[in-house]
Amino acid sequence: MIITRRQRLSGAALAALLLATPAAAAPALASAAIHQAAAEQSESERLNAWFEEIEQEDLDRAPLMKAYRGIIDEDYGQWGDFSTEFAEESYQIGQARLAHMRENFDFDALDASARLSWRLFEYRQENEARGHPYSRHGYVFNQMGGMHTTVPVFLTTIHRINSLETAEAWISRADSVDEVMTTLIDEAEARFDMGIQPPRWMYDHVIETAGNVVSGAPFDDGETNVVWESFERNINQIDISDEDRSRLLDEGREALLSWTAPYERLISVMTAQRERAADGDGVWRLPDGEAYYNTRLANFTTTSLSAQEIHELGLANVERIHGEMEAIMAEVGFEGSLQEFFVFMREDPQFYYPNTDEGRQAYLDEATALIERMNERLPEYFVTLPEHELEVRRVEPFREASAGKAFYSRPAADGSRPGIYYANLRDMNDMPIYQMEALAYHEGNPGHHMQLAIMTDLEGIPSFRRFGGFTAYSEGWGLYTEYLPLEMGFYEDPYSNFGRLAMELWRAARLVVDTGLHHHKWSRQEAIEYLIENTPNSRGDSTNAIERYIVMPGQATAYMIGMLEILQLRERAETELGDDFDIRMFHEVILRDGAVPLAVLEELVDAWIAEVQAG
Repeated sequence: MIITRRQRLSGAALAALLLATPAAAAPALASAAIHQAAAEQSESERLNAWFEEIEQEDLDRAPLMKAYRGIIDEDYGQWGDFSTEFAEESYQIGQARLAHMRENFDFDALDASARLSWRLFEYRQENEARGHPYSRHGYVFNQMGGMHTTVPVFLTTIHRINSLETAEAWISRADSVDEVMTTLIDEAEARFDMGIQPPRWMYDHVIETAGNVVSGAPFDDGETNVVWESFERNINQIDISDEDRSRLLDEGREALLSWTAPYERLISVMTAQRERAADGDGVWRLPDGEAYYNTRLANFTTTSLSAQEIHELGLANVERIHGEMEAIMAEVGFEGSLQEFFVFMREDPQFYYPNTDEGRQAYLDEATALIERMNERLPEYFVTLPEHELEVRRVEPFREASAGKAFYSRPAADGSRPGIYYANLRDMNDMPIYQMEALAYHEGNPGHHMQLAIMTDLEGIPSFRRFGGFTAYSEGWGLYTEYLPLEMGFYEDPYSNFGRLAMELWRAARLVVDTGLHHHKWSRQEAIEYLIENTPNSRGDSTNAIERYIVMPGQATAYMIGMLEILQLRERAETELGDDFDIRMFHEVILRDGAVPLAVLEELVDAWIAEVQAG
């Protein structure tokens, strides 16, 4: 493998939060109670208590974060502060916290777990410092996210309505959307004037999605709006008086209708910006674009690999996987070139469900069945298993035109919300049957659901480790768990095994096109054509992917780099331990401390190897 110890970062590598996510920082003052109890606590206990204190301060400043964790309290009807002033305050608080930790706690007196917590907290703050000069370089609204989509998704899937109080909190949130959107639209205009201008094609996606959010009854005479349908259904299910039910429905309708003005303003601003946006697609065109991109690569990969090194790593793995695909092509008796085989896999109807409601339901049913069959085999390869439920759902119609192919939403810690594997079934031609297995394993078990559900339930560690993350770790694990089922005896159909390779190829090609776009100054169209020529994915799939990589620079490079590191660590453990190697314990070591940077993961595996060797 090309990644070396020299190339791994010694500093922080946590991805910077988008403005659309409430900043998770708060005053760094340790309570007097902690200092008074110092004589009765070990240094590790003191540090962990401080971590929990500042975690609570974070939650008190971030109502959305509380809700995502399933917490219902007096803030349940609030969105939080999305201003740049709040974001800057949060950054300064985080840096003050780091200084406080270094000054008031003794690293050498900590136990192993607390030392790891110290290092991960340090990583996070150092990373934020490196990214701070570019804290306003992200696109506030884009086709992959932003508050224009967070609002409806949150109110239909996260905000629970199970009482009169939570229903009134829903109305409070819905009624204050105008304030939140105004803040963010103002910021989008300010960034545009700073030169942070999204590519022109992006605006059409945002405009379409914004229009979808405020369409349908009660906004117009169309089909019932999905947000209103969800609210009305929930109100009719809770145990309240008829008088309260009628009042809530009236107030909820009025609150929802108040969205018209801010969403119309968003559409107007996006339309005007589209006409004035600068040419080009990659972030090289932004102020300090090269430095910004390098910071993003370091953030997401947790390595010091340069853009060119990542580009070359991608090219090498594309070539390797093409060779493995040619072997499958020979196995199934296809005569022709690999590119002709790609066309066959794209176009032959045997590989696709019908583009109908029945076809979409068949996809959801089969994806669920695949995960259920995998669940039966998990104890053979894993020690700890996820306890949270997992559901497979279709991406909601209002956002499927701009949403990714598939993604995962983690469960609430209290079990009130399951883990959700979302499949985008807008066009079934973008969701081939032969990729179903690998996709289900990646998003479900043993992939994201297993890793995140286990991490959520970890005991004896600070909350920031249970709910934080590093993209190279989590997405590297997801890609590794596409490969692992091959060893477990899955992918019995050679076409499904081809689908697995197609998914791995996709991640290798990402290294090429992401760096191509943002480092080599490729155009959107050049990057799309590279994917079409080198992968079996459809033009629609390739187009959506490239547009994602353009607005999320660097993120897509983490998958392949993370998987290669996990495979390298496993190979090292197998070589050094021989007959003492236990695949179940290897996976336990990878998962039992939660998400960590790749250099730290290497240390954890090396320590386990040494422990086994010592007997």
